[in-house]
Amino acid sequence: MDLLERRRRSRTVPALIPLPAAARSTGQPRLRVLVVTESFLPQVNGVTNSVRRVLEHFAAEGHEAELIAPTGPDTYAGFPVTHARGASLPFYTEFRIGLETRRRLRAAMERFRPDVVHIASPATLGYQAARAARALGIPTVAIYQTDLVGFAERYGVPGGARAMESLTRRIHLGVDRTLAPSTASIEQLGRLGVEAVARWPRGVDQVLFEPGKRDEALHAELAPHGEHLVGYVGRLAPEKELELLAHVDRLPGVRLVLVGGGPEEARLRELLPEAAFLGVLHGEELARAYATLDVFVHTGRHETYCQSAQEALASGVPVVAPRAGGPIDVVDDTVAGYLYEPGDAAELTSHVERLVTQPVLRRRMAQAARHSVRDRTWLAVNELLVSHYRDVGSPALTRRRAG
Repeated sequence: MDLLERRRRSRTVPALIPLPAAARSTGQPRLRVLVVTESFLPQVNGVTNSVRRVLEHFAAEGHEAELIAPTGPDTYAGFPVTHARGASLPFYTEFRIGLETRRRLRAAMERFRPDVVHIASPATLGYQAARAARALGIPTVAIYQTDLVGFAERYGVPGGARAMESLTRRIHLGVDRTLAPSTASIEQLGRLGVEAVARWPRGVDQVLFEPGKRDEALHAELAPHGEHLVGYVGRLAPEKELELLAHVDRLPGVRLVLVGGGPEEARLRELLPEAAFLGVLHGEELARAYATLDVFVHTGRHETYCQSAQEALASGVPVVAPRAGGPIDVVDDTVAGYLYEPGDAAELTSHVERLVTQPVLRRRMAQAARHSVRDRTWLAVNELLVSHYRDVGSPALTRRRAG
């Protein structure tokens, strides 16, 4: 049994991060937060990971929370999880959306009596939650994390882009505050008429994702002829434009590595027969895969943030990504990697080729990559989130403290 197969067979779901026994005393009242999310475990994506980090922060700081989601365990980080009604998308069966009624969401809010409702990446479930909260006078914070318009365009849903523009506008005009992860997403919402938007980026676990996780034995297994490993981590889905990797695959001395799963996997295996497909990885196994790459590539232009690029940077790996959406803020162009015109296979390939053929440049960018994320901790990001909660909910919090 080879090294990769042994690791695959021993793979487990990542353990919950250990939490402090007592919350830190800040002098501020603890919050009651109802989190409503369109996506949660066992789905592993940017929305799920952000929600997990937020809940872990609440537990560490002594806040009270409940989660409403279409999927997931019965509890997470010590907080109860209510399973909303939902359905799978016909063109993406792995992805389940919430279809809960406003009446049931309102009943959950009346029972829990939150200080604020946090709506993660709102779509159908988030829209109903926002309306229920508004009817009850509960402050709402919506997290813009999924480009529904770009998603509909990429999947060719008839009339989908216009419908998603309308839904996005209605959702975000109906909440007290929208938080978007990047300047590009703030501008996109502005074009839809949503202007009261603040920036809330994403943190990165700099203990889990770090250059020391590089595994030379794994590198030798994946590149038996001394190739450079050029990798992608994320969903294997049409909106990621992964067919561009076929051009990178033609570069001499390069082997592609793809981490993740999704509806495009079978097609991509045919398109990239020499690539290594490692499946969905978690925890230490994922961190090892990132750090063992020589170059990280991203191809999709509809990323509101691009957390996988940030995790690669933390792992000390130069990133090549589109000059669109989140990567504009995440990747320090020409310092920690390169940005290219979206969809431009020639420019993408030239950047990758430059990095794999110039080791001194690659090492310099690898060092800069790690340095570029030094201030992007989850603690700082989640403290900023809580400050937004307190801002939109200050009258209610003042009344509760007085009572």
